[in-house]
Amino acid sequence: MVFTTSGSISELPAVDERLAAPETRSEVIDGKAVFVAPADEPHAEAHGALAALVRAHRAGGYAVAVDMLTRTSRRDDIAPDVSVYPAARDPRTGGRRLEELAFEIASTETLGHVAAKAAKLAARGVRRIFAIDVGRARALEWAKDAAQWAILDRRDHIEDVALAVPVPIAALIDAAQADDAIARALRARRHPEFDAEREEGRAEGLAEGLASALLVVLAARGLEPTADERRRILAEREPARLERWLAAAPTCASVASLLAPPSVD
Repeated sequence: MVFTTSGSISELPAVDERLAAPETRSEVIDGKAVFVAPADEPHAEAHGALAALVRAHRAGGYAVAVDMLTRTSRRDDIAPDVSVYPAARDPRTGGRRLEELAFEIASTETLGHVAAKAAKLAARGVRRIFAIDVGRARALEWAKDAAQWAILDRRDHIEDVALAVPVPIAALIDAAQADDAIARALRARRHPEFDAEREEGRAEGLAEGLASALLVVLAARGLEPTADERRRILAEREPARLERWLAAAPTCASVASLLAPPSVD
């Protein structure tokens, strides 16, 4: 099915000028308020996975929004499921800038309705619009010239200037693959969460090595820690404290004296 849009509008409203009342589960299409029903499990789960997936892959300087209204014409105020748009404000208006990528979750039965929205978003200037057909486990991209959906190869990736890391098509369809793709994308972008994880891993490995060395030195001297003392040594994760214990182990009188807090003069 091919969709057409009305003629060009000389003076478009700002993308963040509202026809639909925000937070009311409604869009405005062709001048009429359209209720957006809450989702059932397949759609809702796909919606959550899609938002996380796109956010993990976004490029610097871009923001990701869910159900954000965009004014596409004087008669339309549409909210794609997920949008990727420049974080910087429009220098002319001070308002939000138009999204560059838009994603919609659809069933096979609602692809026609989503196509009508895609045509309006494309006419406004949104560069790329995608749909995830949950029922048939496929992803599609809106072909502007043909004004219809084109099915994407699930072995391919979406590459775009708005994405720091290409999004695997398969991850748009499969929640398990989405989880793996999110982890890979965050690592590729050197996300602070993973930097912290790496540092924590290094510190833990060092602590385990020092604790094991300490137990070896104590055993060589015939000093057997109690069960509680052994648990304390193995649970210690502060390398500086373990290094202090290890330095004192060759001359300490007992394990208890070694682990005792330093005296305060």
